[in-house]
Amino acid sequence: MFMAFDYGLKRTGVASGNRITRTATPQATIAAEGDARFAQIAARLKEWQPDALVVGVPFHPDGAPHENTARAQKFARQLRGRHGLPVFEMDERYSTTEAHSLGAKDADAASACIILEQFLRSLP
Repeated sequence: MFMAFDYGLKRTGVASGNRITRTATPQATIAAEGDARFAQIAARLKEWQPDALVVGVPFHPDGAPHENTARAQKFARQLRGRHGLPVFEMDERYSTTEAHSLGAKDADAASACIILEQFLRSLP
């Protein structure tokens, strides 16, 4: 069982999925910042009890990092430190664009699904 996050300054998309089906399901997006965000994440982790976490890390189209790259990587480190679970980082270029093109009502949660499904497909 995995839980994925599409980190944003004000909203964090969430999805859950598993290695067997290699599919992900969107969960309610977290609309919170700072400690409020982490309290909601802790509640989700308690409910779902994932084995590992996946965080989408954005890059420019050419692969160069930008300021949100560092923010997402810091978020991944905070999750690892707070919850002691393995945290995998996944390149999330174009995930939000893909979510919008699919007509997602909640682009943040849909983006988290795309990130998680890409990660699950990468597993042996």
